[in-house]
Amino acid sequence: MRELESESVDLVVTSPPYNLGLNYRSYADDSPRASFLEWCSAWSLEVQRLLRPDGSFFLNLSGSPSNPLLPHQLLLALTSPELFILQNTFHWIKSISIETRDKETISAGHFKPINSARYVNDCHEFVFHLTKSGSTQIDRRSAGVPYADKSNIKRWKHTGGYDKRCRGNTWFIPYETIRSRKDQRPHPATYPPSLVEQCIRLQGQGESTVLLDPFLGIGSSAIAAKKLNIQTCIGFEIDEEYLQIAKDRIESTDSENFQYDVADSSSPSDPELPL
Repeated sequence: MRELESESVDLVVTSPPYNLGLNYRSYADDSPRASFLEWCSAWSLEVQRLLRPDGSFFLNLSGSPSNPLLPHQLLLALTSPELFILQNTFHWIKSISIETRDKETISAGHFKPINSARYVNDCHEFVFHLTKSGSTQIDRRSAGVPYADKSNIKRWKHTGGYDKRCRGNTWFIPYETIRSRKDQRPHPATYPPSLVEQCIRLQGQGESTVLLDPFLGIGSSAIAAKKLNIQTCIGFEIDEEYLQIAKDRIESTDSENFQYDVADSSSPSDPELPL
């Protein structure tokens, strides 16, 4: 990131290692807590330098039932006076059960069940929206949902006649169903491209958006960018196998006028890969 031009990025969406002992191929996910927070502050300082004044940094984080404070501790570190302001907090809901008006219970989504006498299944993660000033304008309606009661469109002046309202800060985004985690999702901590698509829509700059993901993994951010015809996406990944999977997934995603630069962070001379 140090090689990139200051204030050259509109949007950063990423999910760093959680420091929870996950089994990454090329990274030891078990640093002392203080060292981990210091490291995150260091790379986040580069993110701040790269962001334009009206840019957004969407940070996906999760703790664990036995280690719930990590997302909050990292958020406190990144909202120090010299870094970011927390503008919005979103809850990524992976699985949910709701009761309908007919008293029917509907369950949707996917979660990893845990066997515990102390903790419940963990079905959500955080997405923190960080900005430089706390006043970055977003396109709430672009990431919104249609009205369930269509009469509200004319009843409320703020609708402007459009059948779409702000989605709010709870995002139900399930993982895609897969047959084999080893073959289709070999990275231990991925998010669906749809999560990144929501962030792109909220930022509201359309195809001209310059998107950065400092922890690309197997390429979900780049796939989301390609699906929405975002013309420029930059990503970094230290693991060669994850990087190759990311490239393969990107190339198998349909779109036009898309360029991406996904480089092995240990080899900064890797060329740009136009598509």
